[in-house]
Amino acid sequence: MIPLTLHQIAQLVGGTLYDAPDPAAMVDRPAVVDSRLAEPGSLFAALAGDRTDGHRFAVEAVEAGAVAVLAERPVGVPAVVVPEVLAALAELARAAAGRLTDATVVALTGSAGKTSTKDLLSQVLPALGRTVATPLSYNNQIGLPLTVLRADAETRYLLLEMGASQAGDIAWLTGIAPPRVGLVLNIGTAHIGKFGGTKQAIAAAKGELVEALPSDGLAVLNADDPYVMSMASRTAARVLTFGRSGGDVRAGAVELDEAGRPYFTLTDQHGEVAPVRLALYGAHQVANATGAAAVALGLGLPLDEVAELLSKAQPLTPGRMQVLERPDGVTVVNDAFNANPDSVAVALMALAAMAGGRRRTVAVLGEMAELGEHSGDHHEEVGRLVAAAKVDSLIAVGEREAELIHRQARAAGVASMLVADRVAALEVLRQLLRPGDLVLVKGSHATGLAETAEQLCALPEAAR
Repeated sequence: MIPLTLHQIAQLVGGTLYDAPDPAAMVDRPAVVDSRLAEPGSLFAALAGDRTDGHRFAVEAVEAGAVAVLAERPVGVPAVVVPEVLAALAELARAAAGRLTDATVVALTGSAGKTSTKDLLSQVLPALGRTVATPLSYNNQIGLPLTVLRADAETRYLLLEMGASQAGDIAWLTGIAPPRVGLVLNIGTAHIGKFGGTKQAIAAAKGELVEALPSDGLAVLNADDPYVMSMASRTAARVLTFGRSGGDVRAGAVELDEAGRPYFTLTDQHGEVAPVRLALYGAHQVANATGAAAVALGLGLPLDEVAELLSKAQPLTPGRMQVLERPDGVTVVNDAFNANPDSVAVALMALAAMAGGRRRTVAVLGEMAELGEHSGDHHEEVGRLVAAAKVDSLIAVGEREAELIHRQARAAGVASMLVADRVAALEVLRQLLRPGDLVLVKGSHATGLAETAEQLCALPEAAR
């Protein structure tokens, strides 16, 4: 974090110091919203959530070393008291970003693949300079300010994943940390229920990213997605495109190895070619890697170095096509951080590719949230996709919409079972799985299937 005194922080966020005997005390470590992560030099932001109120943990945070608490009322320890903690956290991040005079802000968005692409870029951009990247999927109004506040004077690239669940979200995020480079991966059906049920509305919201770019900036757009390409007219920045069927930066000769990991030839904007062999699973990762490559190439990294770094990159975020081998020969694909129709489709294709017709496949699929009035249609389509991917056994987890998946898959000949929740799913898996099986676990975050995947990996203890 850019070092700031408590007095400076109070001025920047319009707050008042309480119980702070030393206004010159320095905050030089990142802000946190979890008191268990507080450390000497940090700032604890006491957010009030649905389950608990951060103000209850103010004392613990300071005892752990936090210099002060960003709070909405006095808490008996040094505090900067403000009307609203979330707004103050954003204002503090905005001020800190403005002091990152030597850093280039690189932002990315899209309906699917944001976190995987961010993880790839976070392993490529350090070749150009010190990089601070969004951890996990901290891409919202809390996570983005926290990421910005991790950057310091030595940061050269600030890599920010930006999510949106309604129009205006990305404009708000770019207002905190104005990007110079913006990557838009795709427009799909994630959260479509919150956007009035249309991809056009999603594209309008995601396009807020390229509208925020300066005239000397760079917009990196997916040439294979017409919704994304329509954003070219909405930006003053230079446009660099990527894709498989076209684009300035292209992936060609795409193949999968026996484990389902893609390899391909990467062609840059000058027509030069280099081979890439990813350590990630699924053909859909090619688009993510090509988008990441376009950003790096646009920033001046040589093609050979981009290709080498992409080939060395490892999966970083749990629950995103995370592949774990159990000692008994069962392979668990934990893709359960979240789910939407597009990400379920590519996960099922990846499962089929990884099996290669040689292994029995099991899909554990939970319901998908925020799909609006056409949610039923989307869930029925997933059932058909399960059959198309030749999944051997399906466990559909949930209620009415899970039943739609179950019925469609069973009607197409898949051995399918409907269970009420993740606990029941785990019990079925205990009995069903045998050595050599390949099991995919995927569902919206609210289903809790990420925990099921973790428990499954420990039955027996997984080799990690």
